[in-house]
Amino acid sequence: MNNSKIAVIGLGYVGLPLARLFATKYPVVGFDINPDRISELQKGTDSTMEVSRELLLEVTKKEASSEVGLFCTNNLDSLKDCNYFIVTVPTPVDSTNRPDLTPLYKSSETVGKVLKKGDIVIYESTVYPGVTEEECVPVLEKVSGLKFNIDFFVGYSPERINPGDKEHTVEKILKVTAGSTPEIGKKVDQLYASVIKAGTHLAPSIKVAEAAKVIENSQRDINIAFVNELAKIFNLMGVDTNEVLEAAGTKWNFLPFKPGLVGGHCIGVDPYYLAQKAQEYGYHPEIILAGRRMNDGMGKYVSAEVIKLMVQEDIKVKGADILVLGVTFKENCPDVRNTKAVDVINNLKSYGANVTVFDPWAEPSEVMHEYQLETIKTPPSGTFDAVVLAVSHKEFLDIDIRGMLKPNGILYDVKGILECKVEGRL
Repeated sequence: MNNSKIAVIGLGYVGLPLARLFATKYPVVGFDINPDRISELQKGTDSTMEVSRELLLEVTKKEASSEVGLFCTNNLDSLKDCNYFIVTVPTPVDSTNRPDLTPLYKSSETVGKVLKKGDIVIYESTVYPGVTEEECVPVLEKVSGLKFNIDFFVGYSPERINPGDKEHTVEKILKVTAGSTPEIGKKVDQLYASVIKAGTHLAPSIKVAEAAKVIENSQRDINIAFVNELAKIFNLMGVDTNEVLEAAGTKWNFLPFKPGLVGGHCIGVDPYYLAQKAQEYGYHPEIILAGRRMNDGMGKYVSAEVIKLMVQEDIKVKGADILVLGVTFKENCPDVRNTKAVDVINNLKSYGANVTVFDPWAEPSEVMHEYQLETIKTPPSGTFDAVVLAVSHKEFLDIDIRGMLKPNGILYDVKGILECKVEGRL
C-alpha cells in the first residue's frame, strides 16, 4: 500500500473522519463541492463536530503532495494523481420516499473525469444491492471511457459511523469490505485494515456487502418500531413503558431498544432502499414498511398526546406557548437531516400553538434553510404552557425545565430521560 494516494469524495459526517484517519498513514485529498466547507476545514474547523480541531490540524496540509496528510479542496485537478477514490456522499429519499441516487451519480461523474487505468473506486454510501455495479459503474465507464474490471475496478465498504458518538469512532468500528474481483477485494480489505483497529470482514461480493449494510439499519428500525408500538399500547393502559422495558431488560437476551423519534440519514432512510429493490422483484416487504409507517407517524402521535394532556388541564391550545427542546435527529449531534422532531413541531403549529424551538447544537441558519423554522441556541426567557423534550441533548439535564412551565403547564418527555415529574412520555 506504499504507493497509495487516496481521494475522499464528500467531506461530511462520514467522509471527513475517514479522510482524517487515512491521512495518518497516506497522502489524502479530501474533495467537496461546497467551497465554504473546504474553507472551514482548511482553517481547522469542523462544523459537524465529528473531528476535533486538534486532530484536524495534525493532518491538514496546505497543498496536495505525496507526503502523508490531508489536503482539502474543491479543485478537481487535485485528484488526478490519486489511485484510490472513496465516495462518501449521502443517499437520501425523495418526497415520496423513493431512493434518490443523484448524489451518487454526480460523484461518479466527478471521479470519472479523473479516473485512470488501474485505479480503484470504493463506495461507502448505503444503497440497495446492485447499485455500485449496476448504477455507478456505467457512469464511471461513460465519463472516463475506460472499461470496468479491465481498466479500472470498484470496491464497497459501507460506512458505519454513528454521528456524535465519540466512543465508537471510525477506527474502532469493524469494517465490511468487498471488491469487484477477488484480487481487488483483497486490496480494498488491506487498505482499510491498515487503519481500522477493530479489523475488517471481507465479503464475497459487493452485493453481499451492500445488502449487509442496508439490513443493519432496517433491523434497528423494525426493533424501534416495535417498542414505539408498545409505548402506544402501554400509554392506553396507563403503564409506564420505560419501567416495562427496564423489567424486561433483566433477561439476558432481551434487546434494549427504546421508543422515540426515528429520523436521520440512515435508519430513517435505508429501509426504503431495500423496500424499493424488493418491489422491483415483485415482493412487497410488509414488515419493513410497517416499521417505517410506525416510526414515520410518531411525530404526529407525540404532538397529539401533548395536545390531549393540555386539554385535560383546561389549557387553551390555540395561542398556547409551547417550548420544544431539540430539533436535531439525535442527541449531542448538530445533524438536522431528516429529523422527526420537525414533525412534532409542525403538528403542534397546526393546532394554532406558538412554538419556540431551543436547541444548543443545531445551527439556526441550517434549520431555517432545511425546514423554514426559527430556532434559538440559548434558553428562552418566560414560561410556557407545555414543554416537549424531543431530543435528549446532555445540556437539557442541566437546566431547570420545570421552571420553564406555567403553574398548570405540561411536561412531555419523548426520550424518557428526565427524573423530575412528567405528565407524558413515550
